[in-house]
Amino acid sequence: MISSVRARLRTFKQDRRGVSAVEFALLSPLMIALYLGGVEISDGIGMDRKVTLTTGAIANVAAQTASISSTDMTDMLKAGTTVMAPYSTAPLTITISCLKIDGNKVAKVKWSETKNGTKRGTNTTVTIPSALAVANTQLLFSEVSYTYTPIFAHIITGTLTLSDKMYMSPRISAPTYGTTTCT
Repeated sequence: MISSVRARLRTFKQDRRGVSAVEFALLSPLMIALYLGGVEISDGIGMDRKVTLTTGAIANVAAQTASISSTDMTDMLKAGTTVMAPYSTAPLTITISCLKIDGNKVAKVKWSETKNGTKRGTNTTVTIPSALAVANTQLLFSEVSYTYTPIFAHIITGTLTLSDKMYMSPRISAPTYGTTTCT
């Protein structure tokens, strides 16, 4: 009886038929998690890049214009949402403002417009980098934020806010928006 038990144990020890299944069962959760993590990271990086591109596009278009009508502004903000394609634009907020920097190098909002957000109040002070604070000049200030909810990792990270801002000098002259000048 003992020899038959030993024989069965030797047979069991030498049997390799289930090794692949055991290895797969141990490694598949890790491999699936790595794959889904890679998808999440690349999707988040793609959205963050789109936010930066949208910020630059809005500031660049506004900087090339001497006068902006309400129709032009609507088109400009729509163009910003187009840059975000193929991602949803529902969580996207775009704000463009014209800042007047006075003789004391204090930047104040002269006009502001937004899509899905709150525009900056006229004559409110905006803190800008000291290198951009040139007395008696104007800057266009573009701000974009995007509320990103990861597809798989939202349980771990929750919702993330991707945002960017850009300052740009007017190329022609400080743009007038409607009847409000930026000088």
